[in-house]
Amino acid sequence: MVNKPMTKEKSKSSEKLKELGNKLVHDIEKGKNPEISFTLRNLSNIVFDQKTKTLRLGSKKGSRSFFNVAHAKKFLQTVEIARTIKKELLDTGKHEHLRGVFYMVKRTIPGTNVNIVDDQVESDKVIEDLEVIADLSREEMHVSANKMGSMVGNIVLEDSGDTIDCSKLGRGGYSIPSITDELVLKKVNAKYILYMEKAAIFERLNEDKFWQKNNSLLITSQGQTTRGIRRLLQRLSEEKNLPIYVLVDNDPWGFYIYSVVKYGSIALAHASERLTIPNVKLLGITCDDITKYDLKKQLIKLNDQDITRLKQISEYEWFKDNKQWQRQFKMMKELNGKVEIQALATKGISFISETYLPSKIKNKEFLE
Repeated sequence: MVNKPMTKEKSKSSEKLKELGNKLVHDIEKGKNPEISFTLRNLSNIVFDQKTKTLRLGSKKGSRSFFNVAHAKKFLQTVEIARTIKKELLDTGKHEHLRGVFYMVKRTIPGTNVNIVDDQVESDKVIEDLEVIADLSREEMHVSANKMGSMVGNIVLEDSGDTIDCSKLGRGGYSIPSITDELVLKKVNAKYILYMEKAAIFERLNEDKFWQKNNSLLITSQGQTTRGIRRLLQRLSEEKNLPIYVLVDNDPWGFYIYSVVKYGSIALAHASERLTIPNVKLLGITCDDITKYDLKKQLIKLNDQDITRLKQISEYEWFKDNKQWQRQFKMMKELNGKVEIQALATKGISFISETYLPSKIKNKEFLE
């Protein structure tokens, strides 16, 4: 079988991993303890950049060496996974899921009863480490994750050589892949993007042709947004200059989803530059909507987890001095309740698409 020729980007990624290997070989040839240096990804090295308004890694450095008992296994995992990604993925032009990479490296070290990795959490963490060590994104290393999103609207894109018109894909829309850097955005005709956490709301708006009537793109995930969706949103924002409005449940978890899209997350602070979108706005549902649209009967009492999460979010550096957001947190606590997006259906099955969203967007009722 003939391997696919590498593109310039794939060749660059392969070379970076090769450089890592060459550095370790050089250490060994010089009689030195082979060592991998990198920026630390732990909580103590996560900072909020006031200038960019995003979470990012600080300046603290760490290392991983072979002749250190505490480092040895992690060092071996790092080298083996880097080798596998270069040889099996980048050099062949193929992609593999996180789960597949785990199985590709899951084997016993010869002469021992010790596995290189015992579960996927280990290989996933090493891949994230490699993003920092080699200055490569997971996507640039051809490693993918589960697809958990859809898109519909007047956008034409190229995916693996296929031209796809996202206005002609029925109820399901376009299934957003895990790796969206490789998509070619050929033609986009929309005024804004409406991103929502719930597929059920996406289906309602799609069936009502909201995107067609309001010249917008609809994008959904299934709960917390994926890296692929965040990257696609960022690309559409930056490359096509499209505003992004976020529609989530009125609860601490919905507010957290908005926070991650806008400011980033602790777990992926090392990838903030490629994933965060500081200009996104929250459309709803807000605590004010509960009163305005008479949704108090649809309130669900906050549980202990909700209350704890609400307190945590209210103390985030980017929220703690924001009067608008502190007012929302205070109102939610006073109401002692949360409201799901679907509660709007009590006003009529298409109330959300015909009244709620058009009114809020027209009157620019956003939170930032």
